[in-house]
Amino acid sequence: MKVIVVGAGVVGTMHAWHAVERGHEVVHIEREAEARGASLRNFGQIWVSGRAGGEELDTALRARELWEGIGARVPGLGFRAIGSLTPVRNDLERAVAEAATARPDAAARGYELLTADEARAVNPALRGAFEAALWCERDAAVEPRTAQLALREALLATGRYTFLPDREVRDVVGEHAVRDDRGETHSGDAVVLCTGAWLSGLVREVAGEIPVRQVRLQMMQTDPLGEPLTTSVADADSFRYYPAYASGALDALNAGQAQDPTAAAHRMQLLMVQRLDGGLTIGDTHEYEHPFAFDTLEDPYEHLTRVVESFLGRPLPRIRRRWAGVYAQCVDTTRVVHRQKVRDGVWLVTGPGGRGMTCSPAIAETTANELGW
Repeated sequence: MKVIVVGAGVVGTMHAWHAVERGHEVVHIEREAEARGASLRNFGQIWVSGRAGGEELDTALRARELWEGIGARVPGLGFRAIGSLTPVRNDLERAVAEAATARPDAAARGYELLTADEARAVNPALRGAFEAALWCERDAAVEPRTAQLALREALLATGRYTFLPDREVRDVVGEHAVRDDRGETHSGDAVVLCTGAWLSGLVREVAGEIPVRQVRLQMMQTDPLGEPLTTSVADADSFRYYPAYASGALDALNAGQAQDPTAAAHRMQLLMVQRLDGGLTIGDTHEYEHPFAFDTLEDPYEHLTRVVESFLGRPLPRIRRRWAGVYAQCVDTTRVVHRQKVRDGVWLVTGPGGRGMTCSPAIAETTANELGW
């Protein structure tokens, strides 16, 4: 079988991976020289912590298993089974963490409520003030800026994979074929369009208006911290945004503890991961209304800096870079991904939202199973 994959972000690359793993030939087409969208502009977190129970959690746990297996074979992914800590500072926040540990699926996530001293034993860099921390053992990390490159190198080594950059697919031609902007037609037994946040043009032409929206975010990365940050770190604002934390305790938190005005205005939470070079990737904001701003705003960065420094008990290293990104999210956020047959033999897979890096291996595996690869 020959599979044509359009889009070289993490979702497209994982579709190529599963096709090659099953013995098929893959032609992988990317409109830029390298993927430059949300697949690179994220934390690199394999984030099980906040996933909704049921299909979303099952997908994340399966993806976590797949990431670990692929990471053992492709060291360039930088896979680390580091877990995460969410420090809490008062009774309202602690109650949300306690409710999470009482979930029926808490053991599958590796949830445990740690004292402050226990949390510091796990992550000694957290020298700031907090009362306790929610530990999630199943969380992990990879290097987002290089993961697709490492996977591609492994795919090329199989001899069954061809990468065609700088080609924008303009048309779906009949069944099982696409035509690029160089006028070349690429035919196979199946075509998978993994176009990320590109929802106009070809996507609108072949799929119409789909129930997927764009979301914009801001993030930053520091110079090396100078010491290990042994886990990823979130703050209690993350409880407000992830479905796993829905509970009466969360209702009480929302009613009794107003979010910082800057955090509320930009729908913010803290997520933080240390890169292999020692720098910290820190974010993020959420913007849903079009047209998106074309600039980055300083207030969110200043808020994140204050929160991080309060946990670390020390100043942040110099900010090395700031950026904005846009990802595609299903309007119905309970859906893990939008998977649509747009022509015979042609499928569109997009809209995982902030779950893309976490869930992409399992999303692609499901596509492969459904298409009978």
